[in-house]
Amino acid sequence: MKTIGVLGGMSWESTQSYYRLLNEGVRQRLGGHHSARIALVSVDFAEIEALQRSGQWDEAGQQLAKAAGQVEAAGAECLLLATNTMHKVAPAIDSALGIPLLHIADATGERLAADGIDQVGLLGTRFTMEQPFYRERLTERYGIHCLIPEEDEREAVHRIIFEELVQGVVSDDSREHYRDIVANLHARGARAIILGCTEIALLLSPQDSALPLYDTTALHVEMGLAFALDAR
Repeated sequence: MKTIGVLGGMSWESTQSYYRLLNEGVRQRLGGHHSARIALVSVDFAEIEALQRSGQWDEAGQQLAKAAGQVEAAGAECLLLATNTMHKVAPAIDSALGIPLLHIADATGERLAADGIDQVGLLGTRFTMEQPFYRERLTERYGIHCLIPEEDEREAVHRIIFEELVQGVVSDDSREHYRDIVANLHARGARAIILGCTEIALLLSPQDSALPLYDTTALHVEMGLAFALDAR
């Protein structure tokens, strides 16, 4: 079994999901008392969020590249960056590493392509929904077109992530709001929904949507498990 590196804390609410899912996946595959070999570094999200808000992406990339180096130094043989949004600075992180960075959009795109889905609704932070780094990778590599919510809906999705989900708050009212946004994306032609923020799965589950939900956290974990257990 290879050692999986996790760079987390963005937020820790979703990072704990990575830790749980990685260990559950190893136990399911190997049985007995097996658990995942994990090297984890968790950053202070307040520092990263401030850089996001002020548009200091280069500085954010430098900070995360440094933290990723700590993960590698701890013995990791691959890296999972446990956040969708900060894959905006994935090139800076990747260039600083001697181990592979397993990209969350690739984990998602590969599954969507395998399922024959080429038009999806994308939920996430404003940065993920509105900036091209995530959507273009899905389009250019996997031929997947992303629909994003309308302006007021994007504001609501973003606000609920930052004011509620990253604080561990799961509200029925917010769940209903997300359901309505998913229904609107369905009406516009989406064939599936990408939960493109690692916290959204805390709020939405399959019964909340008439469309299949693609949980990027779970898909990213599966990619890490395949690397650790299947790559010989």
